[in-house]
Amino acid sequence: MAVYAALVGNLAIAITKFGAAMFTGSSAMLSEAIHSVVDTGNQALLLYGMHRAGLPADTRHPFGYGKELYFWSFVVAILIFSLGAGFSIYEGVHGILQPTPVQNVMISYAVLGLSLVFEGVAGFLALRQFLREKGDMGFFEAVRRGKDPALFTVLFEDSAAILGLIIAMAGIFLGQQLQLRWLDGAAAVAIGFLLAGVALFLAYECKALLIGEAAEPVVVEGCRALLNGDRRVTRVAEVRTMHLGPREILLAADLDFADGLTSEEVEIATAELETKLRQNFPEVRRIYLEPRKLT
Repeated sequence: MAVYAALVGNLAIAITKFGAAMFTGSSAMLSEAIHSVVDTGNQALLLYGMHRAGLPADTRHPFGYGKELYFWSFVVAILIFSLGAGFSIYEGVHGILQPTPVQNVMISYAVLGLSLVFEGVAGFLALRQFLREKGDMGFFEAVRRGKDPALFTVLFEDSAAILGLIIAMAGIFLGQQLQLRWLDGAAAVAIGFLLAGVALFLAYECKALLIGEAAEPVVVEGCRALLNGDRRVTRVAEVRTMHLGPREILLAADLDFADGLTSEEVEIATAELETKLRQNFPEVRRIYLEPRKLT
């Protein structure tokens, strides 16, 4: 829901901003227009990644396509850095070195004000969904430990968009009031550095998920406790987990079974434990229990 809302909102905002940039000649407005175009493309890529992640497993990808969402989220971070931040800084430096007066300034204020409304609505939807899913964790802890990059990418993009609009409005206003034309370009540079910071943070978070991040400690310890609680298991030697997608976890564990159990009894115990794990931890979908002692 948050991704769709952001896509529609950013597309409408981008068209409006480009029109306003043509009428006003504002570097900050042009930077914001480029920012909105990049955001629109990013939401489209996230939707594509979500579609690909939902494809069933096949012979070439026996564990499914869940990590496609992580890959496309990483691509989004790269685009924010290269296109959004790069063009904004370039346009801003050009505006500082060769400043031009902003024409029809009221058009800029009207467009930026409407954009704030649209971005605010999209940001509210993303924030509401994020708060609903983060549980009792703190905001930044939930982002650092979150496994759904589509959600926190949209959230941070919308936050950056709102801050960018405020910076653009401040740059235009101060440039008019102080008669310092270069402030409009400086605002564009500030927007570029804001986007660069967001992009680097998102890339860092997506990298951890892309290369294989373990499940949350509460899930790992819960699975370990469930396995240890079975009377047929004498020791859980090792539990290894990895997120294959936001809500899909692979679990592999080495188990020492009690002496005296037959091979058939170990097989039955293993099947029963797998069933209990899936019942208690629905996100643990791929389970590999390896018995280490057979008699």
